[in-house]
Amino acid sequence: MPVVPTDRATVHTLHGASFVSYASAATGADRLRCWRVEIPAGVTGVEHTIDQEEVLHVLTGTPVVTLDGDTTALEAGDTVVAPAGTTLKIDNPGPDTAAAWATTTAGLRATLPDGTVVGPPWAQ
Repeated sequence: MPVVPTDRATVHTLHGASFVSYASAATGADRLRCWRVEIPAGVTGVEHTIDQEEVLHVLTGTPVVTLDGDTTALEAGDTVVAPAGTTLKIDNPGPDTAAAWATTTAGLRATLPDGTVVGPPWAQ
């Protein structure tokens, strides 16, 4: 049974946030990708359109999510289901780091407002 201890997770950083990858091809996951995103206080996210469904479950903090222009304040225990094709942005205006668990299928790609397409390594 593959187990990924916290100290062996791979950490990536992008747009002021950390993405701590646990379930990936490198750790034996075939179809799913799972990571913890950590967003420091005061970070404004970058809007991006996802090509696959993504689920975010808030662990700590009070992030604010915008899905297709609809903004919602979140708290620990809330879950966001973002369908494929959704334009997504996550901000953390709160005083503390916000953390969420994210899950998607392998190969997720995100298109930024300038048209750049990103295949984040934690989701490949």
